[in-house]
Amino acid sequence: MPFLYTAASDLRRAWPNFELDLPLDSPAGGGPNPFYVERPANPIARLEEELLAPYRLPPKYFFSGNRGCGKSNELRRVAGNAEIRARYFPVLFSIRDEADVNNLDYRDLLLSIGGRMYREFRARGGKIPEALERELTHWRGQVSEEIVRTRKMPSVDVDGGLDVFFARLATRVKFEPSTRQELRQIIERGMSELAEAIDHIADVIQTQTRKTPLVLIDDLDKVDPTTARAIFQGSRETMLRPNFAIVYTVSSSLFYTAEFEAIRDRAVFLPNVKLRKRGSSRRDLEGYEIMRETVRRRLNPDLISPRALDEAVRISGGVFRELMRVLRFAITRAHRTGRIEIDHVLGAEAEIRGEYRRILTAEQRQTLRDVRARNQLDDPQKLAPLLQMLAAMEYADAEPWCDVHPALVSLLEEGAASPAPPTESDPVPADPPANTRATAPTPARRSASATRARARTAARPRDDDDDDRAFR
Repeated sequence: MPFLYTAASDLRRAWPNFELDLPLDSPAGGGPNPFYVERPANPIARLEEELLAPYRLPPKYFFSGNRGCGKSNELRRVAGNAEIRARYFPVLFSIRDEADVNNLDYRDLLLSIGGRMYREFRARGGKIPEALERELTHWRGQVSEEIVRTRKMPSVDVDGGLDVFFARLATRVKFEPSTRQELRQIIERGMSELAEAIDHIADVIQTQTRKTPLVLIDDLDKVDPTTARAIFQGSRETMLRPNFAIVYTVSSSLFYTAEFEAIRDRAVFLPNVKLRKRGSSRRDLEGYEIMRETVRRRLNPDLISPRALDEAVRISGGVFRELMRVLRFAITRAHRTGRIEIDHVLGAEAEIRGEYRRILTAEQRQTLRDVRARNQLDDPQKLAPLLQMLAAMEYADAEPWCDVHPALVSLLEEGAASPAPPTESDPVPADPPANTRATAPTPARRSASATRARARTAARPRDDDDDDRAFR
């Protein structure tokens, strides 16, 4: 039964609408998904414009963004764009369906592109010419014979033609390390033959559909940074070689390293939705409304109080995945009352803060305090892992800037306010006797205490209620 993209009329039905990885596929008739909300100054719009511009060589792009910012659904938007489909033959797939992201190699990626493009074309009724059929059948035979000879085991060859062969090969490459390694060696010895075969598949698609293939590969950003550098820097020319258009997703960590230079001129970065202006505590009204609308399209507005909705948006930091996470937590706590209130949402914030409390080191907490104070991307090496785990979040105005996860603010204030531990020369004073009256503070002490209180008040970030009053 197909998933119904409609606003839930009760909290029980709302639960699946807030799945963290809910795919926002385009309807059969085309157009945007009912749950999709356009964001301001969307970099994907620029990517679409560049794909539709005249080109001498088919374009290649490297698409990235921090975890949870909506990359997968933006790729679906591109694949479903009517103008894009009029010019291109889009092939969108997740590398997780074709290979092991924990052990990926550029040869696995190349084979995945060719195999998936072939299967998609055939599934849409495409006809493979005899010459290409013979070429691919010959390559299949070489692969099967080599694996049989090396392993003295049954080959990967199966009945059912090349469609089944490519699908079966992808499964074995993903789940069988020995097959994966042997296939890499075979591809390495015959790299030019495989590259030519993939180009020939693209040529056939171009000839029969009069459209250039456009391959969009999701979840490559889940590959660890070392592997990503080996693929997109060490094998850059191979990744740029195919004679058709490709959009690769890449880890945002590459954008904070010297290796970024290798993809700079082809990079597209998707920032989070901005909920405030840099250096200001005042809300960005447009950003708040985008996140509110994201919830309204999935949930009847009567099922969540306006204040709870705004708190959920604030806690999300403008990250769609975090917004889904907060709402799912709140739904489970509110199902008995039938309406989400602010206490349910604040409970989600406490749970998120508790998760970070367990994993952030003292050094990382200090880095986050600096980020909160300055909103600058000062130390890429320190910031990259914090951005990956969403302890820090990136935004964009004219230039990129960052802030901490909103749920971490009170946690970071705890560390900043804690007194220095006593030393041997500064022993811990003994507790006074229970019947001893406290000594009244001297005027000097009262003055110092008042000064510290004023400093803490000035340093406190403005409460959302302050902003609410500012906009009434």
